[in-house]
Formats: sequence, structure tokens, C-alpha cells
Amino acid sequence: MNLPLEIAIAASEATIYDGGAAPAALACSTDTRTIAQGDTFIALRGERFDGHAFTEEAVRRGAAMLVVDRIDARVDGVATLLVGDTKAAYMAFAGAARGLFRGRVVAITGSAGKTTTKSFLAQLLEPRYGNRILATPENENNEIGVSKLLLAASNSDHDILIVEMGARRYGDVAELVDIARPQLGILTNVGEAHLEIMGSRERLEETKWALFARGARAVLNAFDDVSRRRARTLAQSPHWFASQPFALDDGMETLTALTGTGFLLHSSDGITVQREVELRVPGDHNRANAAAAAAGALEIGIPLEELPAELPRLRLPQGRYDRLAARNGLRLIYDAYNANASGMIAALDAFGSETASRRIAVLASMAELGEESEALHERVGAHAAALVDVLLVRGDYADELARGASRAGLSQRQIVRIGSNAQAAQWLREHASAGDVVLLKGSRKYKLEEIVEELRT
Repeated sequence: MNLPLEIAIAASEATIYDGGAAPAALACSTDTRTIAQGDTFIALRGERFDGHAFTEEAVRRGAAMLVVDRIDARVDGVATLLVGDTKAAYMAFAGAARGLFRGRVVAITGSAGKTTTKSFLAQLLEPRYGNRILATPENENNEIGVSKLLLAASNSDHDILIVEMGARRYGDVAELVDIARPQLGILTNVGEAHLEIMGSRERLEETKWALFARGARAVLNAFDDVSRRRARTLAQSPHWFASQPFALDDGMETLTALTGTGFLLHSSDGITVQREVELRVPGDHNRANAAAAAAGALEIGIPLEELPAELPRLRLPQGRYDRLAARNGLRLIYDAYNANASGMIAALDAFGSETASRRIAVLASMAELGEESEALHERVGAHAAALVDVLLVRGDYADELARGASRAGLSQRQIVRIGSNAQAAQWLREHASAGDVVLLKGSRKYKLEEIVEELRT
């Protein structure tokens, strides 16, 4: 969205310098490596960089205007907006761009499954909307990524925006909702991700529930305790979703469910419609993600009759339960994009249904769980015990994973402590064989993809 100059100035409360050289509208860029002729360069700060150090380079590469919060970063003769804070200004530009967008905006958040649900929803909408869907790429789901998406939207090119909203700190979702103003909000679940930073489960709940602070129609998980408890605070009854048949309680008017026996169930106004469907993604948690996407598609206006043909075509995004072949016939399942307790348990449940000579799980620790870290790691270890033949553990809470597995019945010879990815790969080369299947699951900080690389070279 090219933002008219006067709207940008008003939104950011900027002071303009060398205004005679200013473009009539802002095409925003934050990266000098990809800047185009005529763009406006916003000098953002990050943990390892300060965009103010690159204003001259931005101009050399074609920037027509700069947005800075340090007057000394101006370049003589170049139109400049001086603002109080460049990140706040960028978000203000995004909010103004959202105000100009005439299409539908869907926001998705949750402790687990939001990226998969986003991908599934885009896939379900694609037959009708084609390339007129704009969705958050990869994991660009913070205030910078959401702002970038809103500013990339165009009334001439897009009808639907699918905005993934992450939350690492208390109040993050509220900030994103303020600029994105979604008409539809999908909350996958409220788990335990980032508890250490949030401070408490109550603050985590408040952060996620802010998805509906601007009146978005709610799509909620029927098996999520927080959603069940808080749904009564919404102005209208939500659209519920589930990964199995579910009896609607009083006040629950609409439900979309995908069952393990191959049926799509949709209940509304007291009438339940059942359609046979083949879902090819593994795990109950991915049935829930698909059901959430189906509910979202119905809310957007996709006819129920069209979904049974589209649901079998759903494919997981990269990094989620990727099935990979290693040397010597060993099968790998890489699901280490990120990890929290509910996600670890869901992946283990799916893994438990794999047919193999042995099921070997490599579990790395989870991050940012605060005072509940030890208990949650023990819980994951105990859950793994019933589903795997061998458990490799590593990371800060490897002992707790091992302790939980041991207490739940795995013998000490079935539990292997590893100190590095190289050690894990070496153990698998020496002890795993054709017919075995290996799950790799853990926090991103442990870079379990290195094990994949080692075993495939």
C-alpha cells in the first residue's frame, strides 16, 4: 500500500524536512539490500543493527525519502520525516495502510499451530481467491513483520490478508490488533509458550485473548479450557472447531469438526451436516489446525460443499513434521521449528502412530517456560515413554526429560543423554538402522536441523 504523504505525516506526527523533494506517497522499506528506486527508507533499530547508520547507503541505492528519529542521520537535500521513534512510526504507517484496505483481514494467534493454521487457511481459500491472498511469510509475526505485511497490501491486488500474530511479551497481541484490526480472529489454543517472559498464565491468557479486543468474530478451539471459560465475554457466540466430534453446550451455536474417522462435521442452528473427507496430515493436533482453517474458510464465505474436495490437498508448511530420508534407509521426521509442552506432546502422539521397527525420539529442551520448566519437561518425558522405544535427550532440561521418561517406565538403557547434535548424529549412525524412524523435536535454539544435515550427507 503506497501511503499518501499527508496521511503518513499525520499518523506518525512527523516533522518533515526538505519536503519539496518528498514523494507524494510512501513505498516503505526497512532493508537497504532490497530497497527500490523511489522507496522511503525507515531507519529501524534491532538488537544487532541500527538503520540510522545506513541512511546514506539507502539514498545511494535509490531511496527518495528517509524516516529517522535522530536528526543527525539526515542526508542533505533528501526529504526526511523526523519522528519520535521509528518503530512506532512504522507501526503507525501500517495502521494507516490498514485503514485504506477494503478487503478482509483474518488474524491468527495461539501458543501452538498458528503457522500451520495460517498455511491451511490460505490453501483452502486459494481455489476461490488465487493470488489475491496475502499471508504472513514464514514466521514474520512480530510488530515488524505484521507492519510489513499491512504495508504490502494493495486494494488492486488483494482481497484477503491472513495475519499471523506472535507474542513473546505481555500485551504483544493487543499492539498488533490495534494496527491490523481483523474482522476474523482464530485462536488455536492457549498453552504455556513464553511463560517465563509473560510472567504468569493469567498474563499469557490476557495477551492471547486481546485478539478479540477490536471486535473480531472469534473462531475458538472447543477443547481449549481458556477459550471455553472466556467465550462468554465475547459480544457474539464464537465459531468453535474441534479435532473430533463434540457435543455443543448451551450457548455454543456453531461448530466445525474433523474426525479421526474421516468426516467433516458442521453444526449450526441446531442442524449438523456430515461430509466424508480424507485428511492426509498426521496427528490429532493437525486435524485441529485443519478444523480451525475450515471454520475460518466458512466464516469468509467458502461453501461447506467445497471443503471436502480441498481438505485432502492440505500440506504442512516446511519444518512441521517433515518426512525425510537419510542414508541406509533410516527415516527422519523433522519437527523442530519450535517447541512448547503442548506441541511436543502433540508431535509425540503423531509419532506414536508411525509404523517402524523402532521409534527413536530425539528431544531437545524447551525454552522460556519460567518456573514451570522442570515440571513441563518431566511431563513431556513421561508422555514420550509410552510412545517411543529409545529416547535421546539434550539441552538445559535433559535431566528432567530423562527423569519423566524413567518414572513412566523407560529403562535406563532406553534413555540416552547427548551433549551436542554431532553426538546425536553419531549415535544414530551407530545404533539406528533401516526400518527405524526418528523424530527430531525441540526448541529452535538447539538447531536440530544439524542432525538432519549430518545424517543426509
